[in-house]
Amino acid sequence: MALGVLLGAGSGIAAAQSIPAGVGLAQNFAALNRLPTDPAALPAPLTRNGHLILANFRDGLAAPQCDSEATNPRWRRQFAHAPTRLGNAEDDALPLFGYVVDELRTAGLPTEFALIPFVESGYRPGARNANGPAGLWQFIATTARNHRVPMEKGYDGRLSAVESTQAAVRYLKTLYGMFGGDWQLAVMAYNAGEYRILQALRRGGMNAQNARPAELPGLSPITHAYVEKLHALACVLEQAEQEPELMAALDRPVPILRGHSLPAGTTLAEWSAANALDATRIARLNPALTGKRNGARVLAPALPEPEPGRQPSPVVVAATESEPASAAAAVATVAATGTQRHTVRRGESAWSIARRHGIPLKVLLSRNNLDATAVLKPGMVLRFDDPR
Repeated sequence: MALGVLLGAGSGIAAAQSIPAGVGLAQNFAALNRLPTDPAALPAPLTRNGHLILANFRDGLAAPQCDSEATNPRWRRQFAHAPTRLGNAEDDALPLFGYVVDELRTAGLPTEFALIPFVESGYRPGARNANGPAGLWQFIATTARNHRVPMEKGYDGRLSAVESTQAAVRYLKTLYGMFGGDWQLAVMAYNAGEYRILQALRRGGMNAQNARPAELPGLSPITHAYVEKLHALACVLEQAEQEPELMAALDRPVPILRGHSLPAGTTLAEWSAANALDATRIARLNPALTGKRNGARVLAPALPEPEPGRQPSPVVVAATESEPASAAAAVATVAATGTQRHTVRRGESAWSIARRHGIPLKVLLSRNNLDATAVLKPGMVLRFDDPR
């Protein structure tokens, strides 16, 4: 990067000859000295580029190369829509996919496992099956309870992307270790149960170290197809990287999802409003939370860290008489002054407004003397230009 700066500056040397030598460098070094030297002191990012999510997934694959000839065309056709969903900014699939990939990589597991929710639920946290499985990972009730997913009257933890993903990662880590680090055996065990896979290994005279998963006897075709589906999905995603339209769609800021504690006595809608988040999207990400529940975990975008010594306070920017609060005035530009403003509509959040105008959320909040707990109400007018 420094080389690029020097090369880019070369064309402007003649125009800068009137500047005393060393002044620019002195200013740059002074600015560098004010930056934190410890990476831990930098604020955590709130978004990342969609390309980074895909790269993080690819880097974590146990089998990074797609074997097109070994994949079943049927499964490739079935999952051909997956890249389109990742490219759709209104779909929750990409941020959820990024969240699951992060959890798997933190646990040291292959990212092939991040494809399981595509197969099981289509990456929809509220998915339910008529036969009983539910949630992102489609746990049956018995499996959920065995892996410490809370299920009680009024609350089904299988529909919590946080609770179910934590349980799935724990379970997959157990299976991955049990079967000698063979991700295919672990996936088959996830589908059929570990004891069926152990029995199949014994019948075939194999063990985890010399197993040939495709040749294991006595297993349902569904279990064998499970591995084929994941491999076909991985191939679909790899080949989609050659599609310019998809890569352009992925080239956008995507919120980094994190688990947050829901304060006691607070509903999901109240928590969303207090943190200036899109209540509709947060409800969609957390179908398990239909009321107040102590100790519940919320899956939502990462929130900006409060400034040291600053107490959160919901500050409201009131609409002026000259600024109508209708949907038609959602974005108002005052030509005489160049001041750019946005009138908040029902259901909008600071995050969605910042994304719409292409500015960082932190900048929008700062411009309007707001913090992460500020409540945006319809009719409020926000400015997003540089204050003069």
